[in-house]
Amino acid sequence: MSAEKPKVIFVLGGPGAGKGTQCANIVKTYGYVHLSAGDLLRQERNTEGSEYGDLIETHIKNGTIVPVEITCSLLERAMIESSKNKFLIDGFPRSKDNMEGWERQMGSKVNLRCVFFFDCTDQICVDRCLKRGLAGSGRTDDNEESLRKRLLTYQRETMPIIMHYESLGLVRKIDAAKPEEEVFEEIKVIFKEFDAE
Repeated sequence: MSAEKPKVIFVLGGPGAGKGTQCANIVKTYGYVHLSAGDLLRQERNTEGSEYGDLIETHIKNGTIVPVEITCSLLERAMIESSKNKFLIDGFPRSKDNMEGWERQMGSKVNLRCVFFFDCTDQICVDRCLKRGLAGSGRTDDNEESLRKRLLTYQRETMPIIMHYESLGLVRKIDAAKPEEEVFEEIKVIFKEFDAE
């Protein structure tokens, strides 16, 4: 990583809130590197001989949260390997334990710019994920049962994290129920604010 601390934006919201879609738009427009905690975990799970593979698989199947040390080390490795210094970290931190682990392992190494909070109803999340599953997303957790578990975990574990960052003035709330193009217009406004800083 470069001498300047890497800039990090956390991207949070329920499953199906459009985080991945908008991250792709931000990467194209603003040159950030998109790191999805979930994708990194799935990749590690599928890596031949990974010491964490089985453990990760169990957590993914049960809709529970993988130990933070594993997730942080995968994120840090991906940041170093990218040799860039602007990152969107998607779907992390998901719990108090995640947040505290990140602070311990990475807090002093990065500059946390803000938290994007993609806000929409549980029903919209479910509908979008089921549609994604039918379209062949290849994700074992795009089914109604796993989704209900994931949404419960999200409400119980992730919402308090969003509230915590909101109390620090770091949250930028985005109306994720809108069509994709309108959501991205909201995001552009936030990036204009960054440029003005």
